[in-house]
Amino acid sequence: MKNSSKKYRPFPPVGLKDRTWPDATIGHAPRWCSVDLRDGNQALVTPMNLEQKLKMFRLLLDVGFKEIEVGFPSAAEVEFDFVRHLIEHNLIPDDVTIQVLTQAREHLIEATCRSLVGAKRAIVHLYNSTSELQRRVVFKMDRKAVRDLAVKGTEWVRQYSKKYLEGTDVRFEYSPESFMGTELDFAVEVCDAVVDTWNPNKGEKVIINLPNTVEVATPNIFADQVEWFLRNFKARDKAIVSVHCHNDRGTGVAATEFSLMAGADRVEGTLFGNGERTGNVDI
Repeated sequence: MKNSSKKYRPFPPVGLKDRTWPDATIGHAPRWCSVDLRDGNQALVTPMNLEQKLKMFRLLLDVGFKEIEVGFPSAAEVEFDFVRHLIEHNLIPDDVTIQVLTQAREHLIEATCRSLVGAKRAIVHLYNSTSELQRRVVFKMDRKAVRDLAVKGTEWVRQYSKKYLEGTDVRFEYSPESFMGTELDFAVEVCDAVVDTWNPNKGEKVIINLPNTVEVATPNIFADQVEWFLRNFKARDKAIVSVHCHNDRGTGVAATEFSLMAGADRVEGTLFGNGERTGNVDI
C-alpha cells in the first residue's frame, strides 16, 4: 500500500520571529457580525424561505447583533426579495446595520445596490479570490488581473451606490477570499489598493475582512498571518480589520481568538457554528 502520510507538504510558516500576539490579552469585545442568514443558510440542503429568514432575523435581533449579513441578493430571487421585505416593511431597527454580499461582477453589484434602495444604513460586502491556488487553477489570472478586479469591483460599488442609494449611509467591506492561501505581500497590496480606491470620507472606515476560508493550517499560523498583515497594511488607520474563520480543523474559535490577540477588531460568524462546508466559527 502506498504510504500517503508523505502526500502533503507542511503548511509554510510565516516566519514572524518577533510575533507579539501570544502575550496579548483580549480585554474588550470585538464587533460582532452574524452571517447566519448568508453563510449559515448556504449550509442547508433546502435554503430558508422568506418566512424562515424573517424568523431567524428576529432571533438575531433578540440575541443583540448590531451587524447582520442578511444575504446574497444577486444570487437568488428569495435573497433579493428578503432584503426588500426588511426595508419596505421597516423591520430593521435604527441601531442595526444590514450587510449584503456580492462578487466583483458589475451586474451582480448593480443588483445588490438596487436591493438596498431605501435602507437607512447598509454594508456592501465585496469579495474576489486572491489565493495563489485559485488564481492559477480556477481563474487562470495573474496577480495584476486579480488586483485590477478588486479595484474595479470597488469602483462599481461606489458607482452604483451613488446611482441607487442616495440618502443611505453606505459602508464598504472587502474580503480577499481565501486570505489564508494568499501570499501576504499580495494580500496587503490588494487591500491597500481597495482602500485607496474607495477613498473613505474623514471619520469613515472600510471593513477589511480576512477570511480563513479553508482552515489549512493551525490557528497560530493564522494569527501570524493576521499580525504580519496588520504590520504591513498601509491603510490600517482607515480600516476596521475583521476575520471570518471556518472550522475545517475544528479550531475556528481558537483561530478567531488568536487573530483578535494579533490585532483584529471584528468577528463574522454564526450561532453554533452553522455554515457552508465545515461550518463557521461558533459565536
